[in-house]
Amino acid sequence: MTQVDQVRAIVAPSLEAMGYEVVRVLMTGGEHRPQLQIMAERIDRRGMTVDDCAEISRAVSAILDVEDPIPTAYTLEVSSPGIDRPLTRPVDYERFLGHEARLETRVPVDGRKRFRGVLAGIEDETVLLRSEEIGEEPVRLPFAEIQRAKLILTDALIEAAAAEVEQAEAAAAAAAPQPDAPQADAQDA
Repeated sequence: MTQVDQVRAIVAPSLEAMGYEVVRVLMTGGEHRPQLQIMAERIDRRGMTVDDCAEISRAVSAILDVEDPIPTAYTLEVSSPGIDRPLTRPVDYERFLGHEARLETRVPVDGRKRFRGVLAGIEDETVLLRSEEIGEEPVRLPFAEIQRAKLILTDALIEAAAAEVEQAEAAAAAAAPQPDAPQADAQDA
């Protein structure tokens, strides 16, 4: 298990209990300036706030101080994935079906390592991507061989992201306890 996988395994259960999903854990900066990036989003799909990131940062710092999976000093960065987010989990490919993405594989697939197209689904751990430059049939990219994948910022993606947050906010408002409406007094009638 890599250090990044170990950190994810340590922090993910606590963050899920707090209402967040880990999107990506990344260690950058090398030995001299290591930086641990935790990218997370709300499980309820409401928009992430600075307060959410601060809450995650405090929780992750406390957990990692106890577990100590990183033997050297490092800087912790907590962020949201943003609209043109990385695609890191199979569920991301289903969630963003029909949106444009840029993918890079570790090994060539059909003689290429870089692809750009519209996400057409995922079947048996294989990502399907449609692209005019590839042909009519979607290219099949093994999920395990995808090194990097990211959504491409388009008007359609911006609209879909806004609609998702709006739906989540409406659902949260509908689920929140409503104060009792004032009752008309029988004597007032």
